[in-house]
Amino acid sequence: MTQDAVPDDLVRAVEAVLFAAEAPMSAAEIGEHLNGADVRDALARLAAHYDGRGVELVKRGPRWHLQTAPDLAHLLRREREEPKRLSRAATECLAIIAYHEPVSRAEIESIRGVQTAKGTLDVLMEAGWVRAAGRREVPGRPVIYATTPEFLTHFGLANRRDLPGLAELRAAGLLEPVEDALEREIASIHENAKEMRLEEGDTEASLDMGDETA
Repeated sequence: MTQDAVPDDLVRAVEAVLFAAEAPMSAAEIGEHLNGADVRDALARLAAHYDGRGVELVKRGPRWHLQTAPDLAHLLRREREEPKRLSRAATECLAIIAYHEPVSRAEIESIRGVQTAKGTLDVLMEAGWVRAAGRREVPGRPVIYATTPEFLTHFGLANRRDLPGLAELRAAGLLEPVEDALEREIASIHENAKEMRLEEGDTEASLDMGDETA
């Protein structure tokens, strides 16, 4: 089916559903509001229609939503609520979950090197950025945590593969205090991992030399 074959009424109906939606919606969810209609072509037409405008239709994972064009976000910055502020512990946990999900609390603590209070994870869940994603099938069956679609939306990511692109968001002026801290923590995690690999290499080299002298 070509784009022109999609009824204009269906395109308008899809646009209305998206405009009224409180959260991003999948094509199937949109179709449920429209008597089970196949809305994929209508979504493609709408996305093309909004391309280059002040409002754009974007797809993040399987879900669609209308948003302000990124290059115009600064015009609305004054109207936004006070940015969410996370503690250093919460920022560290968020970075670890984003890069290693799904992870358990014990695994987070192992990476951080310190205990993690349950309240820290509760803060991330209340913010809508982290969710319980089931249980690890090991003794004790600990809860494992993962990021949410809201996390992707807030940080301007289509999926987790875009995480290294946080630097690009910062350059565009789209990062707030939480994002700045998250970016610093991500860099710190990578640096610590690099140092650990170097230390392991030095230890192995020392052991090899010891074997030779023996």
